[in-house]
Amino acid sequence: MILNYILEAYLCNKGIPAFSLDGDNIRTGLSKDLGFSASDRTENIRRIGEVAKLFSEAGIVTITSFISPYRTDRLAVRQLHQQSGLNFFECFVDTPINICEKRDTKGLYKKAREGIIKEFTGIDSPYETPTCPDIILKAGEWSSQQCVDKIINFLEAKRIIPFSAVNMVRELFVEPGQIEVTKQVALSLPKLQITMLDLQWVQVLSEGWASPLKGFMNEKEYLQALHFGILLDGGVSNQSIPIVLPVHENDKQRLQNDKRFTLIYDDHPVAILSEPEFFEHRIEERCCRQFGTCCVNHPYVKLILDSGNWLVGGELQVIERIRWNDGLDQYRRTPMELRRQFKELDADAVFAFQLRNPLHNGHALLISDTKRQLVERGFKNPVLLLHPIGGITKSDDVPLKVRIKQHLAVINEGVLDASSTILAIFPSPMMYAGPTEVQWHAKARVAAGVNFYIVGRDPAGIPHPDTGNDLYHITHGSKVLQMAPGLTQLEIIPFRVAAYNKNKKMMDFYDPNRANDYNFISGTKMRQLARTGETLPDGFMGESAWKVLLEHYASSDQTC
Repeated sequence: MILNYILEAYLCNKGIPAFSLDGDNIRTGLSKDLGFSASDRTENIRRIGEVAKLFSEAGIVTITSFISPYRTDRLAVRQLHQQSGLNFFECFVDTPINICEKRDTKGLYKKAREGIIKEFTGIDSPYETPTCPDIILKAGEWSSQQCVDKIINFLEAKRIIPFSAVNMVRELFVEPGQIEVTKQVALSLPKLQITMLDLQWVQVLSEGWASPLKGFMNEKEYLQALHFGILLDGGVSNQSIPIVLPVHENDKQRLQNDKRFTLIYDDHPVAILSEPEFFEHRIEERCCRQFGTCCVNHPYVKLILDSGNWLVGGELQVIERIRWNDGLDQYRRTPMELRRQFKELDADAVFAFQLRNPLHNGHALLISDTKRQLVERGFKNPVLLLHPIGGITKSDDVPLKVRIKQHLAVINEGVLDASSTILAIFPSPMMYAGPTEVQWHAKARVAAGVNFYIVGRDPAGIPHPDTGNDLYHITHGSKVLQMAPGLTQLEIIPFRVAAYNKNKKMMDFYDPNRANDYNFISGTKMRQLARTGETLPDGFMGESAWKVLLEHYASSDQTC
């Protein structure tokens, strides 16, 4: 695919109006009366400049991809735009002639060499190299995506497109050389003690999972997230859940006149919060909008009900990376670290699977089927991001350390391809907010460079704490994700229902026409079997992976 069309598709997928003008849509219409003489080339570029100016005046990012060999012609188009107060950027695609000939899918260079086409630029017609282009692309050395990324970053730097339109990660860490100085400043400022839950959200923010947020939400950002499920400043960015810092009345009174204060956890300074904005924490409204219930027995609602009646927003300077020192920090990889790892693996597609339960062969069936689909679509090296939730979960969920050990056992058994699987921990707390939360789960993975996201049955769901019925419809998470605003760059892979086939003695995709052949073993049922030390049906889960769960529930200490 040509660079201009890759760029056009990228911008349009981000909701930014863009259109590409090139020989295929200009030479066949507007300029079909022109040849390739010097005068015709000048007239062609003049016409293109006028059309591009009209598009630009309409607010469209206009990408022109033409051989424009003469400096005077390019300068005339630049002046045309600048006289109307429009931006014009000259991009020099610096590619050696031999590379151009190798990539000549239309055979034009061959025809020029044979004399069939006359006055062909680079063969028998000159090209005047730009003396001071705005962008230079080494297209003979760089990949198409690297070239497009350079243009996108340039446009963001020039404020042509918003930060949210760039697949960039906004980390909130203090520069390494400033850590000690910042610590001393932090110790001199007023202090606010934060909870473990607050610290988990600091980790999420600091590592860039919630980009483009610069810290805990102010009131404007909070209202956008709560009522619209998006952030609107600087473009549309999905943000379905509020990321806020609750405080109690006494702390609000103590800190409301300070320009900065330090967040403290376990007697250590974690971050400096600047330009704090205090606003009312309307707890019932928040819970009803975020969870669809204010039930006091809902695990995350309970945490909110017990929190402060004020919220404080402000930008964060996080002093150092959050470490939990629980033996699992090696699996806590930031979005930037994951992007580098995907690049090292030469991944051309990354698909993510989130889970908060142990991994069984039904999950593996879905994962392998997703990989098969991607390969059939032409991807050469799809890589799986196996990304279990790492923040707070409800008390009867399997602890994180046990889940990681169980996931590793599954990988070591060969159920998943170890060479194309990355196991990492997603640091977010689990909120059990159903379709609202699943958007957050998907959006956060975009920061890590994920292209495809597998969504399951009743994602982020929970039985109603009082009635036991499903709190959210089991299909709504998948349906909502496929039409959620601000997630156009992520393709959703719907969950195919898998169940244990009693005849085949293996996990299989469910066929409703043979319903009696299947046995559904839920996560709750699986945990009950593990607690009682029972044996799973052959083919449901590998022996070593099941042994991890049996040992956990047999232990007198289940707090690992």
